[in-house]
Amino acid sequence: MESGDRQNNKIGIIGGSGLESIELFTVKNEINCNTPYGKPSSSLISGTLNGIECVLLSRHGGSHNIMPTDVNYRANLYALKEAGCSIILATTACGSLLEELKPTDFVVIDQFIDRTTKRHSTFYDGQDGHMKGVCHIPMRNPFCEKLRNVLLSACNVNNVSCHSKGTMVTIEGPRFSTYAESNLFRKWGGSLINMTTVPEVVLANELGVLYAALAMVTDYDCWKEDHASVNVENVMKTMKVNRGNALKVIVSAVEIISKQNLQPDIQLAEKTAQNSVML
Repeated sequence: MESGDRQNNKIGIIGGSGLESIELFTVKNEINCNTPYGKPSSSLISGTLNGIECVLLSRHGGSHNIMPTDVNYRANLYALKEAGCSIILATTACGSLLEELKPTDFVVIDQFIDRTTKRHSTFYDGQDGHMKGVCHIPMRNPFCEKLRNVLLSACNVNNVSCHSKGTMVTIEGPRFSTYAESNLFRKWGGSLINMTTVPEVVLANELGVLYAALAMVTDYDCWKEDHASVNVENVMKTMKVNRGNALKVIVSAVEIISKQNLQPDIQLAEKTAQNSVML
């Protein structure tokens, strides 16, 4: 895996549910690639947003046919890094565990609780052809603070209701939570619930990639007594509203990033990743 000083760091965009494509993207090239960890979920769409180099990847595949457990998170992140992305903005649909986080609101998450059980959560697994050693990556602050502030600014510019922090509980899925689980996660201090943040953010950190996620609230999970329990039909209705707002926010975020010098942060992230490996 190449690391080092790139003069032109591309911005990777991982589209979650409802954001498998971005119409505002000027496509230059569609790349079908393979990695030591297998094939990514989709081809990489290389292009520009208002002249800024970006690479789009669809987390669940172009037709949303890959369930959360089966997403090849390692291949996705590895492919984006190899394509020159040292910055990643991700979108993710989620349920709310708090009254104040309403459907159609956005949250720039700052913490996570991992409830997954079946996923490859590190590049350093001892397999032939994979990264060598054991990586003990720090996770006190898993999301890049500067990118989080970029997303918050982009939401404010577009008058999108956005909350400045939140703890994401990532469950295995594909089923939704039980009433008991939903209330347990609330007692743990969870703010939101989804099925994809982990291990995606962990793997980004292992690669020394700056990563932030825009969480788009679609429902109240199933804990709220006076609100319908989460179901696919209602989620998709809310996603139509969220999608339009998310497109505007991502476009603005890319423009804001283009005016900043994140090279020192990228170099620090890569150094942290390298220093976390025990050989």
